[in-house]
Amino acid sequence: MSTMQLQEGIRDINLTYLMLAQQMIKEDRSAAIFRLGISQDLVDIIVGLTPAQIIKLASSNMLLCRFRFDENLLLNMVTGYSKDRMMSQAHAAILMSAQPVEELA
Repeated sequence: MSTMQLQEGIRDINLTYLMLAQQMIKEDRSAAIFRLGISQDLVDIIVGLTPAQIIKLASSNMLLCRFRFDENLLLNMVTGYSKDRMMSQAHAAILMSAQPVEELA
């Protein structure tokens, strides 16, 4: 993969993430905060972005989202295919809700 392809991929992911985040916030602010793992301040910023600002921000060469599965236990709960899969996912959601949200730097 070339550097240009990598940057295009990052841009596409960023754009999709920002558009999805903005839509989630508009539909259900509390659920968006939980599902995105971001602070109220960051939610206020994202929901107020104009389309031009979203495109400019998405063009960054850094990913704007990150994996929230910092622990192997959480990753295994979400990806596991056991007979109690629904219970594992519910347990993972509970553990993730206890994680601190992303704050503005």
